[in-house]
Amino acid sequence: MSDCLFCKIIAGEIPSKKVYEDALCYAFYDIDPQAPTHFLVVPKAHIPSAAHISTKNEAVVGHIFSVIAALAKELGFAEQGYRVVSNIGEQGQQTVPHLHFHVLAGRDMTWPPG
Repeated sequence: MSDCLFCKIIAGEIPSKKVYEDALCYAFYDIDPQAPTHFLVVPKAHIPSAAHISTKNEAVVGHIFSVIAALAKELGFAEQGYRVVSNIGEQGQQTVPHLHFHVLAGRDMTWPPG
């Protein structure tokens, strides 16, 4: 989508600090980090939110979670733990209508989160 912020980041039209990239997804550091480590992982295909995951695109979500697990090990926070969050819709505080997963680590996470 030409007007999507994350599609523009994936295309290199908007700069980002890349964490990881492959044929299916792109990971980059959040510009307003909420933890010492905070990056997002997004599918390269435009999917509006987790509410739009279907049998047609579910494989990319599984792939993203395997990438997150590998990055957690590579970046050294897998043993301590981390949180993966996907906000969906207005009440869920989704601000960019492109499926994305926040990966937060490096501090204790509170519960409940909201």
